[in-house]
Order: sequence, then structure tokens, then C-alpha cells
Amino acid sequence: MSKDELRILCPNGHLGFAPTKEASFYIGAKTKPDYYCCDSGSDDIGPGPLGADISVSHYQWQKHDLKLMLLASREQGVPMIVGSAGDTGTRSRVDMYVRIIKELAKEHNIPDFKLAYFYSDVDKGYLKEKLDKGVVIEGLDGRDSLTHEVLERTDRIVAVAGIHPFVKALDMGADVIIGGRSSDCAIFAAPAIWEGFPENLSYYLGKVLECASFCAEPYGAKETVIGTITQSDVKVTAMHPDQRCTVASVAGHAMYERANPFYEYFAGGMLDMTNCIYEQYDEKTCRIKGPKFVPVEGKVKVKLEGSGKVGERYIGIAGVRDPYTIKNIDQVVEWSRQQVRERFGDTGYQLNYRIFGKNGVMGEYEPIKKIKSHELCLVVEGIAPTREMAEEVTMIATRQVFYARLPEVKGTAGTAAFVVDEVMPASPAYEWTMNHVIPVDDPMELFEVNLIEVKR
Repeated sequence: MSKDELRILCPNGHLGFAPTKEASFYIGAKTKPDYYCCDSGSDDIGPGPLGADISVSHYQWQKHDLKLMLLASREQGVPMIVGSAGDTGTRSRVDMYVRIIKELAKEHNIPDFKLAYFYSDVDKGYLKEKLDKGVVIEGLDGRDSLTHEVLERTDRIVAVAGIHPFVKALDMGADVIIGGRSSDCAIFAAPAIWEGFPENLSYYLGKVLECASFCAEPYGAKETVIGTITQSDVKVTAMHPDQRCTVASVAGHAMYERANPFYEYFAGGMLDMTNCIYEQYDEKTCRIKGPKFVPVEGKVKVKLEGSGKVGERYIGIAGVRDPYTIKNIDQVVEWSRQQVRERFGDTGYQLNYRIFGKNGVMGEYEPIKKIKSHELCLVVEGIAPTREMAEEVTMIATRQVFYARLPEVKGTAGTAAFVVDEVMPASPAYEWTMNHVIPVDDPMELFEVNLIEVKR
């Protein structure tokens, strides 16, 4: 153990999704943190980017954020770590980030450094062999265990790395690490554990830093925070002059979006936040003590995410202002559905309606009495095996909003709704086919770390 404390700067809760705010980043960089770490992916973006193997973050925004981190970390001579490259962490996204790092190094004449990277892609043949041998690949969040049928309709799979490939890269002397799909927390916990700090505090450090300034108040995204870990506590400090990390903001963030808000699973164990103690350390800093880390019993399980294409997709939009039509909007939607059924039957396509009012949003089954707006917007989504069929399904459904036959309408045309005459092509529709965990003998079994030297 060579350090009494370790300081990690996190500039953005999702690198590149929207640009990092530079002012607070530079404030943080001036304090000379020990590491620059950032998560660059999420399953919040849905299954489409993974299935199509694309980024949803703008290329220039991603390059902007990587540039901030690379220049600051190389000038200071400390490591930079990015996980879940390019939103999904697939091979193509990792390769893209490696290219960007090389380009930036050349553009800015950065002295030689070591760049490590790893892939997270999982071959379907590997999983088929596991299933053939009777290995149970357990489903999460109520999903059934993986079957051959579900595997067959999956187009692309990534494994979610824990701390292990990051630790190996640090062991190899990496100055910059670009990771495939990764646990958000592991990106930050790995260097802390590698530096000799306790697992329980290291994982909590990752938990509080993963979304950057989301753990601060007042709300302000894409601002920099710094986490400090010692042998006995974690402290998190907001860098934006008008933000503070408070007991309420930090505790609230730590417990958000968890099925059980006090626990989170990682490859190797479970973070238990039940007995965390939050204290206001200073005006901008919250101090945390008491998290526990419970090691997993038996084989380590690695999470798998898989996406499969459902079909081609079109979007239609209809605006409704007639009060009588608004009052009977459920009947309008049913009429629209029936017209599609008459043309295509009941199966072989998907048809979804979303109804938006100026004073709120209502789902398809929300009672109509809650709608008080004088205008509604219907977004119609049609999904089918071909683009031609998806277009026609969506066009019928959208235009039939205008033609819906309601009781007590005496024949006046054109007053009920305005309907966009042309539906719009959208990206193909994908579904999450896999949210599972696979038991492995070695937590590095699905990840291979590569090391190269980037020369001036």
C-alpha cells in the first residue's frame, strides 16, 4: 500500500452521449487526480445499438470527451480508463475508440504511451456448446434461463466485464485503457482495488462516480466530480462551482433504479449498501462509510446482454384537436387497429400507439378520463418483416385515425384530426433477447486484454 488516499476524476456519466462540460472538467484537472475514468455505455439506450452494432452518441462528441481525458491524463502522467466503449462495448466500438486515441495522440504530438484494450463480444457457438453440455445460463429480472431458441434469434452478444480485465491492463503497465462492455462501477473500482484499497469502499466509489454529477445538487448533467477513497471512507466532491454533493443527493443516487435499492451485484460479489452512513464533510463534499462487499459463493457469474432484430420499422404521427374525438380516443385507436387487421390479419407484425397530450402523456390503457388536453398527438409504430409491409401497416394505422367511425358524427369531414400524410422510416426494431448470467471458471474467460505502444 503506497497511498493514503486515491482520487479519481469522472467527467461525464456517459461519455459522448452529450459533450462533457469543459469548465468543471478543467477545475477538476487542476487538482491533479490520480486517475481519469469514465463510463461510455449503457443498456438504457435500448437493444437497437447493440443489435445494429452502432453508436447512438455523436462521433464528434465522443472524440471531444476522449480528447479532454487523454490530454489531461497524459500531461499529468496518470492513467485514463474508459469502459463500454462507444455505447455498447462491441468489438467495432472498441476499435473505433482505439483509432480515436491514436489519432488524438498524433494530432497533439503526445509522447509514447501504452494503450490496453479488450473486447467483450461473445460468440453464439460458445454459448450453444455450453447449453448442449447442460450449463444453466440463468435469466435475470424474471427472465427464463437461456434456451437454444432464444439464442438463435439473438444477433449480437456482449459480456459485461467486472474489474478483472482492467486490473490486468494495469498490471501490464497500461497508461490508457479502452474497455469493451463493462460494469459501470468496475471502471472506477478496478484502479482503487489495484492500488490496495478495500473492495467494499472501492465498489462504492464506483457506484457513486459512475454517473458523474448526477450525484450532486442542484441537478446538472455532464459536470465533473471527484471521488476520494481512503482505507476507511469514500468522499465525493462536485467540481461545478454551483453544485454540491450532499447527503440527500449522494444517497439518492446510490439507491436509484435498483430492484433492491441497497444491493448491487458484480462479477465476484454483491455490494451491500444497507448500513451506509452519509455525512456532510464540507460544503461541496459528502463522506460515506459502512458499505459491505459480500463475495460470491461458488463459480463467478458474468452477465450477458444480447439483442435480436424484430423487424423493419416505420413511424406515423397524427394530431387530434376535436373534443369529441379526444373523448373517444380509445375507440379511434381500436378502429385503426381493426383496419390493419382486415388487411394483414392478427399476426406477422406489431402495431404500437403512444398518445401524448400537452398536459402529460398517457399510455394505451390509461383511463380516458385523465385526458384534459385540448390536443393529442398519436405516435404510431409499425414493425414488420419487410420495409414495405412496415410502411403499409403504419400508413393504414395512422390515416385511419382520420377515418374512424364514431357514433354521433353526422358526416362532417376534416374537423376531427390532422394526420401526417406520409409516414417516416425509422431504424429497425430490436429486442433484448438476453439479460442472463453465465457461470465461468475464470472471470477473465470471456475477455482478452491486448497491449500496444502508441508512438509519437
